[in-house]
Amino acid sequence: MVWVPLRSTRTDRRAPLRAPTPRRTTMSLEWLMDWSWSLDGLRDFIATGIQSFRDCDATALAAVACLLVLFVWYCYHVGREQPRAYATVNALMQSAEANGVQNGYVYCHSPECVRCTHHDGLNQKLYHNLQEYAKRYSWSGMGRIHKGIREQGRYLNSRPSIQKPEVFFLPDLPTMPYFSRDAQKHDVELLERNFQTILCEFETLYKAFSNCSLPQGWKMNSTPSGEWFTFYLVNQGMCVPRNCRRCPRTYRLLGSLRTCIGNNVFGNACISVLSPGTVIAEHYGPTNIRIRCHLGLKTPSNCELVVGGEPQCWAEGRCLLFDDSFLHTAFHEGPPEDGPRVVFMVDLWHPNVAAAERQALDFIFAPGR
Repeated sequence: MVWVPLRSTRTDRRAPLRAPTPRRTTMSLEWLMDWSWSLDGLRDFIATGIQSFRDCDATALAAVACLLVLFVWYCYHVGREQPRAYATVNALMQSAEANGVQNGYVYCHSPECVRCTHHDGLNQKLYHNLQEYAKRYSWSGMGRIHKGIREQGRYLNSRPSIQKPEVFFLPDLPTMPYFSRDAQKHDVELLERNFQTILCEFETLYKAFSNCSLPQGWKMNSTPSGEWFTFYLVNQGMCVPRNCRRCPRTYRLLGSLRTCIGNNVFGNACISVLSPGTVIAEHYGPTNIRIRCHLGLKTPSNCELVVGGEPQCWAEGRCLLFDDSFLHTAFHEGPPEDGPRVVFMVDLWHPNVAAAERQALDFIFAPGR
């Protein structure tokens, strides 16, 4: 039977209530029948599954349980061993607490440290570390690193004197003394937005200076003339917990940087202070895989940075990016009344080092490895 609506005899303008059409009624009935069938099928499926489980013998259940336990153990093992893609200062705090600290500055205690020790077996040690990494993970993307380690001696000996990294040279990276701000745009803008925060924490630290002693946490560096002080938050991939606690906002800022090197021996973050009359001797950095970033905090006149023979001046609140594997120096020739030149220095990844290469380099050059 099909219900047919009666035609309305009213003449007012209000539209009458519409009854469902035959097609709609048929579709609703079909949908209800399908739903009923689905519930019946689901009930039968569940009942069949329960019965199968009851009929299953203990040996099969034990085998399934063992496979499940092995799978969970494998997931845990892989997750625990997986290297971190980017370094964060938070991840280094606990490990750094266990290392020796002298005047708030972490010193390397390992005679095998590839950053601090130069010996004939360095290339063999690096190659062994690379093989261990590839065995655990993959050789994929390791071509340049393998090439660099295999021919490291030739690369370093044949480099022009303008660029001679002391420890490790990664081939086929673009080479230039200075980089534009766009090379690591996100981190540069983040640092510059927090200029006042870093400056305020430095000024609090600097109040502790006196003519008779070196304040806790500061390190004096060797220079031909003048005085060069550094206050490290991260030193050669090792966090300095006491110093980080004295600069909490700057410390948290490091964790927000996308390309900060904090998990291998080439990563540093510090406040660098040059007193008037100071000259830093010309020297090379350890590697070309990083870009050194200087955020100007106090930049009097007559201060310059010279990289690869090209001079540049710092500016307050602005970042200056350079490759410190080039021969470089810095000096402050201003009068005493100008006060110190102060920059916040942090090491960032070279933009042309791929993510897989960064993970492998973090493993190969892990602190103390």
